[in-house]
Amino acid sequence: MSTRTTAAAITATLAIALVGCSSSDDSTDADSKATATASATQTPDPAYSDAMKAAGIPPEPTGAARTKLLGALAAVNPDIVRYEGKAIDAARNQCHSINDGGQNLDRSAAVRFTYKDVTTTEAQGKQLNDALKASGFCKV
Repeated sequence: MSTRTTAAAITATLAIALVGCSSSDDSTDADSKATATASATQTPDPAYSDAMKAAGIPPEPTGAARTKLLGALAAVNPDIVRYEGKAIDAARNQCHSINDGGQNLDRSAAVRFTYKDVTTTEAQGKQLNDALKASGFCKV
């Protein structure tokens, strides 16, 4: 076999391998993009929303309602709203305890609103419960 024939065979093999890899990657990318688009356009399950409402958990606030809630929480302890997402989640979960007639609400609020480098006392927990009730946020 000559050098020229060997080089041509190697080049042809590499070209076929590269084309095969390229086309499978493209279809995988297209499939994953289609799946991501389909997932993003799905509507939330209405039964889930009803379950959350039945559990006494308010929907995640947006716009002015979100600003109002964060302001009420910050009035008790400004550090709480440093992590807005955690503060909103803690408030929604605390509403479940409040609306469900939970025990030791001040303690549970102190625990829920303590995260990362934010510490909340039981006295602040009581103030948070009062703020959640007074703001109307926990009414579902």
